[in-house]
Amino acid sequence: MQHEKMGETDHFWYRLQPEGPYIDSQRENMAFGYGDGQVMLSEDNGQSWPHRLEFPDAEDITFSCILKNGNVVFATSARLYVSTDMLKTCEQVIVKDLDGSDYIPHTPKNPDLPGWYFHTLPGVNSFDVHGTEMLIWGNYCNVLGGAAPVNIYYSIDGGETVKIAYAFGQNPLMRDDGSPGGGREGTLLGNPDNPVRCRHVHTVAYNQSEDAFYACTGDGDREDFMECHWLRGTYDWDADRWDWEVIITDHLNSRYKAGGINFVDGQLYWISDSNGPEPYDRGVFRCAPEDIGNPEAHTLLFNPGVESGNMIIQDGVILASHCAPASPLNTGIIVSTDLGETWAQYDLAEFGQRSPTRFHEKNSDGWFRMDLRKGWIERGEVLFLRPKDA
Repeated sequence: MQHEKMGETDHFWYRLQPEGPYIDSQRENMAFGYGDGQVMLSEDNGQSWPHRLEFPDAEDITFSCILKNGNVVFATSARLYVSTDMLKTCEQVIVKDLDGSDYIPHTPKNPDLPGWYFHTLPGVNSFDVHGTEMLIWGNYCNVLGGAAPVNIYYSIDGGETVKIAYAFGQNPLMRDDGSPGGGREGTLLGNPDNPVRCRHVHTVAYNQSEDAFYACTGDGDREDFMECHWLRGTYDWDADRWDWEVIITDHLNSRYKAGGINFVDGQLYWISDSNGPEPYDRGVFRCAPEDIGNPEAHTLLFNPGVESGNMIIQDGVILASHCAPASPLNTGIIVSTDLGETWAQYDLAEFGQRSPTRFHEKNSDGWFRMDLRKGWIERGEVLFLRPKDA
């Protein structure tokens, strides 16, 4: 199999995906891709694509996830789909609102910009919760694609039923005015009964030790409210009910403007996306979950010197990235192969100004997968990265 632009550093090998479908997600030996009016599924890490389904809106896909049972959940800007038969067919999924009614996306002012209802930044969006795989994610929106309400979604039946776990309030600065990110005029979107407002969700993650979920949001300090929150949620399986608490709200230049939440051996890891006015409170941090609100109990593992909201940890390897427009590097990769004991940063400058995001766990050949976003968030290429031994 031929791979373009194969290279290596002291810590990893890397390569762009081969020509063919855009490989949007992976799990073990499976990969989901799209292109030429089709969605496709591979069982050999993208070497062949025997499972194909005509899908005219393929180029508008903003989210996908391969589940343990083989189901594939994917979405365009404002429509969600599931395939339970290896892409022989797919069905549209109508999300259920907090009250159990159908959650219907709003009618956009600009039909070409309906809002990114389901797009997300992390590549890991499902977790083993009491022996059941739960799909849970929040939408990263109000940047491109039109204004959208901000929600956390979940499914406990392989994506066949998707419900809202948490609906953020109406942001007066992210109204649907027909622009890519929304503005001060137009339709208000979101939950009118919730005073907690944000621009979008950065990360949702599960801590098995606590049986609790953590989410963090962005993005700024507004005239009379702040958008950077941390939430902690628990799920009652018997009642199918969520209990969420906002545990932190802070400024955009704090360590709590963050992303990349991971839990390893019960410890909480995250990376700061701090920006705005100096001084910046940046770095990769670790603490006990109960100490998240106490900065004196945090351990600063590494400060990359730039903002970042993307990080994954697997098998002792920590991968994170630079936000390209804020970085002196073109394509900045942050890496530790010993769970934060030592660190390195690399500029994969041959790819131009790119922000790596949507880190997926290693496939069965040992390669992490990530998007390379042009500048900040516009889709570019797909990069695979394989760590060397520590």
